[in-house]
Amino acid sequence: MVVPSVSAERTLTSLYEAIHRRRDVRGQFTGGPIDPEALDRMLAAAHAAPSVGLTQPWDFVLVSDVATKEAFVDHVHTERDVFAATLPPERASVFAGIKIDGVMESTLSVVVTYDAARGAPAILGRHAIADAGLYSVCLAIQNLWLAATAEGLGVGWVSFYQEKFLAELLRMPAGVRPVAWLCLGPVSHLETVPDLERHGWRARRPLAEAVHHGRWGGRAE
Repeated sequence: MVVPSVSAERTLTSLYEAIHRRRDVRGQFTGGPIDPEALDRMLAAAHAAPSVGLTQPWDFVLVSDVATKEAFVDHVHTERDVFAATLPPERASVFAGIKIDGVMESTLSVVVTYDAARGAPAILGRHAIADAGLYSVCLAIQNLWLAATAEGLGVGWVSFYQEKFLAELLRMPAGVRPVAWLCLGPVSHLETVPDLERHGWRARRPLAEAVHHGRWGGRAE
């Protein structure tokens, strides 16, 4: 058996701590400055993510302009109203108390995009799974999120938007999709319990319910 070194144990501890401390932040941003070197480290971590066919199909648009943020927030609130109108009264009441973005409160926004044409036409590993490139972008987002948590910063993923609106707002080239608008910055604290659980929207599934052995529904012997 290989015994991990003290430094390896510390690295493992830090990794698992970041995974479990990570939160989708909404109301805890302070608006404080981000160290430029820390931002470079987080973007480098995102850019180090694995990608199908080594296409690295992501780009990162850094948004600090107030007018751009305000235009996006107006759109987000419109989409919030659209979703709220679909809810039965009891769920609408719960949703009314949930904050869905921290765009104006956070220091910086990072919009992560996906370019399906990068590396085309012969993309190794994508011929049978068209969404493999999109999965790669999600891995980059997760890397950035965990790096931000390790840096003591918060991240919030805003998903109440129409892709066409955001692509036009940021003047993206045809064929490039916005995948995530991420709010980034210092926070007062990270909540112990995720927002949606604290507000009673949903409860987390136990791990045992998500693990199958050998086939769907299979149990451990």
